[in-house]
Amino acid sequence: MGNNIKNIKKTNLNIFKVPGGDVLHAIHKADPYLRGFGEVYFSKINAGHIKGWKRHKRMTLNLVVPVGNVLFAFIDSEGSTSHEIIGENNYIKLMVPPLIWFSFKGIDKPYSLIMNFADIPHDPEEVERKDINQINFNWEELK
Repeated sequence: MGNNIKNIKKTNLNIFKVPGGDVLHAIHKADPYLRGFGEVYFSKINAGHIKGWKRHKRMTLNLVVPVGNVLFAFIDSEGSTSHEIIGENNYIKLMVPPLIWFSFKGIDKPYSLIMNFADIPHDPEEVERKDINQINFNWEELK
């Protein structure tokens, strides 16, 4: 059921203004879309660079961008596409269920930081990958 693009969920996140530096909320145990805990990892993406395509067979992603802004692109098994820019200018969490292809592009200099709160630990047998040119997606029209 996770392979439909409509199953991607957006959750608004809180930013607490604090002297000396803000506090950015990311995950709460009461989150209705939280499916469990496997691991948390961070990925840096340089401005203008594109990473992907990936599709997880079992992993549910919870993506947050606390530093910079990142353009995420999604394609489901029916060929439907979606995209979302998240980060400092749109501070939300994206819950991406399994079986949806995704890729992402850094759009802030020098880099952006992505956090993934995954419901299962990383397993190289669980993820499929394609070269960025193997899926036809027009990144330039989304500027």
